[in-house]
Amino acid sequence: MKKRLLILSLIAAVLTAGLFGCGKGTDTKGKSGGQDAVNVTLNEVAHSIFYAPMYVAMEEGYFEDEGIALNLVTGFGADKTMTAVLSGEADIGFMGSESTIYTYLGGTDDYVVNFAQLTQRAGNFLVSREKTDSFTWDMLKGQDVLGGRAGGMPELVFEYILKQHGLDPKTDLNIDQSIDFGSTAAAFSGGQGSYTVEFEPHATALEQKGDGYVVASLGEESGYVPYTAFSAKKSYIEKNPEIIQGFVNALQKGMDYVSSHTPEEIAAVIQPQFAETDAETLTAIVRRYYEQDTWKEDLIFEEDAFTLLQDILEEGGELSERVPYADLVDPKFAKKALEK
Repeated sequence: MKKRLLILSLIAAVLTAGLFGCGKGTDTKGKSGGQDAVNVTLNEVAHSIFYAPMYVAMEEGYFEDEGIALNLVTGFGADKTMTAVLSGEADIGFMGSESTIYTYLGGTDDYVVNFAQLTQRAGNFLVSREKTDSFTWDMLKGQDVLGGRAGGMPELVFEYILKQHGLDPKTDLNIDQSIDFGSTAAAFSGGQGSYTVEFEPHATALEQKGDGYVVASLGEESGYVPYTAFSAKKSYIEKNPEIIQGFVNALQKGMDYVSSHTPEEIAAVIQPQFAETDAETLTAIVRRYYEQDTWKEDLIFEEDAFTLLQDILEEGGELSERVPYADLVDPKFAKKALEK
């Protein structure tokens, strides 16, 4: 039912996408900038340090090296990012690939295909209102927790972890899913909930204000999961294979940089993307993601990862039937990028 409602909301949003923008855009800040560069609009689900390799590729000019003038737009939610891609407002989407499964099962003819996987662990953290030196998951019993959108990867992975620890997400605790994406930290600071699930930099900001304390990493608890991926409509990929290949080549350079440099060096490169975050805090957040092996070394979305994703969706009651890997994942661009 939740999946059907999401699909209906996506369709409705597509019909009005021409009237409303998807967010503020940011042009690529690179070192080159040929006049023949192709304009590509990328809609990201959120603007987070969690996606550091992508921002490295932007700041180091890797997209321009591939002849791409990138316009970055923040969608503030996978449903909004998917709407932007389906409506043509964005050429490429960056979000949890569960959304591509939902739209495929909804009968969309020109469905959205994943072509590169960026993160391999969850990027959010469980924040407690009270300082806890030895947190255990059974402490969540009977508690109010600010969670994520039903059917989205943040919430599904959280529920997956709860089940691994013997907790029933529906009966053992109260998960509030009514708060908009990106607004849970403010709600938590305002007194709602005993715990909240937050991405960075919100988790660290809550700690700095004394409003909360990080007690667990969902990325460490969940293990390797295909958390976020880049995708585009099947027709766009078929018509523009050179653009997709150049886009993936640039991303791979960003991945290579992150895997071969220190958190301090990575933070210094992406600092312009997070001007509101001081260098010390930015470095600490990058290190937190770096040390938990957040980013893949390549961008290949493997079949076993796609199977695990569907396992999580099925266990969460969000999957009515399995989807073929070959239909929704095209790994050839990521494989070719490794040859350069």
